[in-house]
Amino acid sequence: MTRLRKVDVKARVKKSGARARQGQYVLRLYVSRSTSKSAVAVENMQRVCEEHLKGLYSLEVIDIHDQASLARDEQIVAVPTLIKRLPLPLRRLVGDMSDLNKVLFGLDLRTHE
Repeated sequence: MTRLRKVDVKARVKKSGARARQGQYVLRLYVSRSTSKSAVAVENMQRVCEEHLKGLYSLEVIDIHDQASLARDEQIVAVPTLIKRLPLPLRRLVGDMSDLNKVLFGLDLRTHE
């Protein structure tokens, strides 16, 4: 099982903003440390990012138990939830990210067939 870690959100947002200006993906994955679905989602998103966005992404994994105010601000009602902040348009994907076609479509990396 993947170990979830705390994220220094302010520092990461500042860095991700700079990356976004360079045309990179800024992603936030909201998870709950107490669910196996969240661990699967983390592993799946790390794999997707490395295979399809290598060097072009910033992925923050945010545990809603540690960062409840962020989850509230983003209006997270289910976990795991992935938010693609940049490039626009903003997108939300809910689930364990195991359906590669849906994830790639949600990230605008694949057109609907």
